[in-house]
Amino acid sequence: MNGQIQKQLEVRMGAEHARKRLAIEKAHTAQVFGQGRNFFHIENWYSVHSVIRNTLRLCLMHKRGQQNARDIQVKRNTVQLSNLHRDLEGFTILHLSDLHVDMDEEATLSLINQVRTVEYDICVMTGDYRARTYGDIEGALRAMKRVRYHLKQDIYAVLGNHDSILMVPALEEMGIQLLLNENTTIKQGQGTFFLSGIDDAHYFQADDIAKAATGLSESIPSILLSHTPAIYKQAADAGFDLTLSGHTHGGQICLPLGIPLTLDSDCPRFVGKGRWRYQNMQGYTSVGAGTSVVNVRINCPPEITLHTLRKRRP
Repeated sequence: MNGQIQKQLEVRMGAEHARKRLAIEKAHTAQVFGQGRNFFHIENWYSVHSVIRNTLRLCLMHKRGQQNARDIQVKRNTVQLSNLHRDLEGFTILHLSDLHVDMDEEATLSLINQVRTVEYDICVMTGDYRARTYGDIEGALRAMKRVRYHLKQDIYAVLGNHDSILMVPALEEMGIQLLLNENTTIKQGQGTFFLSGIDDAHYFQADDIAKAATGLSESIPSILLSHTPAIYKQAADAGFDLTLSGHTHGGQICLPLGIPLTLDSDCPRFVGKGRWRYQNMQGYTSVGAGTSVVNVRINCPPEITLHTLRKRRP
């Protein structure tokens, strides 16, 4: 990375967080143990991936699991906000998360087909565009460019633990605005809301919620994009009205009724998927449109989500 790009990242993210992320990426060699909020990272234990696949094959579940992973659902969520301006009534946000676009070609085609069918005002993405956590970024960027072509509204995004900071220039050249511990305002008519985003808080721990919350006002709705929902307490303390996240995949391989076998260990189960609330803050954790480790889903269909903003009546 040249010095100019590093200086730009330091200005945008904050010098400490930018240098920390860059140092971790430079040293990173797909560690299974150590670093980040969790000590253990199964996504980097590639020898166990084949064990999971072969176990599913023995149980005659692998083929069905792949079919499930390509059957992306459209979920709808209503967010009621007391401070929403009437001109933002019905404003709809398309939420994409955990795309892992270079994991499975057919799943990416399914994603493209679904985003072409929905109507929305803006799109937000909550990280994990690449399948692996290190190495080549070009395959993911090529696939992201294909997805981007079919997204017709403005796009705002954050990075996940699978993403490299080196992806930022290329993603922004596509017209995807990255929020690296930054915020912006979204306007429609006389209505306004804050949209903030933090860098990955899971592995790189490069998040700065205080910086992302600069300028927030109780009179204007505020939405935080975070790859992981594990920062829910800090987000609520900072005064955000809504947090949108992903990362957990909802467990990806679940028992009947969608009960996850495992969730990210730094996330309590109540924020693990779908709608949730903590204190005065609402939240939604997408189970994601893609897959990680193995490209299967069991009792946990992939999703894209439409969040519709409504005025909360007294």
